[in-house]
Amino acid sequence: MGLNLLAKYFQKLIAWIKRLFYGWWVVLAAFLNLFFAVGLVFYGLPVFYTSLVDSLHFTRSQVAQGMFLGFVIVAPAFGFMGALIDRVGARRVLRVGIVMVALPLVLMAWMTRLWEYYALCIVEVVGYVLAGPISNQVLVSNWFRVKRGRAMGYAYLGLGLGGVAAPILAAYLIRWRGWRWAFAIIGVLIGLVLFPIAQWLTRSAPGEMGLVADGVAPTPAVAGETPASSFSLGAAVRTANFWLILAGSTLTIGAIGTVIQQFVLFLRDTGYTTVQASHVSSGLLFAGLVGRVAVGYLVDRYNKKNIMALFYLLLALAIPLLFLARQPAALWGFALIFGFAMGADYLLIPIVTAECFGLAALGKLLSLIIMADSLGQFFGPVLAGRIFEATHSYDLAWSIIATAGVLGATAIYAVRTPRTAAGNNN
Repeated sequence: MGLNLLAKYFQKLIAWIKRLFYGWWVVLAAFLNLFFAVGLVFYGLPVFYTSLVDSLHFTRSQVAQGMFLGFVIVAPAFGFMGALIDRVGARRVLRVGIVMVALPLVLMAWMTRLWEYYALCIVEVVGYVLAGPISNQVLVSNWFRVKRGRAMGYAYLGLGLGGVAAPILAAYLIRWRGWRWAFAIIGVLIGLVLFPIAQWLTRSAPGEMGLVADGVAPTPAVAGETPASSFSLGAAVRTANFWLILAGSTLTIGAIGTVIQQFVLFLRDTGYTTVQASHVSSGLLFAGLVGRVAVGYLVDRYNKKNIMALFYLLLALAIPLLFLARQPAALWGFALIFGFAMGADYLLIPIVTAECFGLAALGKLLSLIIMADSLGQFFGPVLAGRIFEATHSYDLAWSIIATAGVLGATAIYAVRTPRTAAGNNN
């Protein structure tokens, strides 16, 4: 009797899987890409900074400068990479990017000099561009229109969960086998998981499988996009909206990057152990999971750029709590508020961009916007490191990035989307 019941439920599960729109499997692939290639790398790397400072005698600004230097050098190629995604599809680009994310991490296990660290960071940045936010944002945007907010939110849960897991995993591996083995293990893990996903699960667009976005034939009223609303790259960059999105997201992503990259070092200076700091960092990122769910729910129901501006403002207003970080209640209050607001970080950039400019040149536009965001994301930590080295305090850095966050939220609020122009604000 029990076996028959189990078989019946199994048959229902198989039937449900067969009926499931394939786009949700693509969302799962994007979830895993963002978990491993972005979450584990971006949020795990700062946990290694104390080891690099102590073992290799790098300075705080040098360890933060590695990824920033990579983005500065790779920046001129961002436009080409975006065009490549639009031309050959996200799947092919992802396969190359995954290799270029995993390999440098493995090789970091053998580095001994600063130039080696910088060189590997440059390759890591190329992998991040190819396998990170841009490719996955285009991927999800191609598969969904009506449910784009929810789909992007579910995909970006991967980045949030990766961020939660990264500090704990990195700290555990460092304690267990040392920082060199920890780098190698994470690199191998990324390659073994993601390359098969890109090869056998990912598909660049629904047309490859004879499907359409959302699994239903779109209408202009439902899809919100018509051929006339799709901008070319040249037309888009001549609008105020493009520069407002670029400036607003760069300022806010820069603030986020500064906190994340310097957080463990800051907490250690404040009197917390590395383990305690990693727990608070994971708590912050866990709050980000709740924020991503909330954003995914809200963005399909209310004005997208207003939701983006609101979350960016909340994030900026949480930063002054770091001045009270010696008090655990204030520290955890910051972690929960900042983390929740951080749920809107990269998630809403492609949604608002697609709403303003359509899909025709989305890869190229996102490559330019995220190039600027990435420069801000890694310039901020370098600046904060230099401020600390000059003043032995992060107070000035926190004041600067809080101001940047407020300005970023203001810029996003000033964006004029088609819905805003039509007077349908919610």
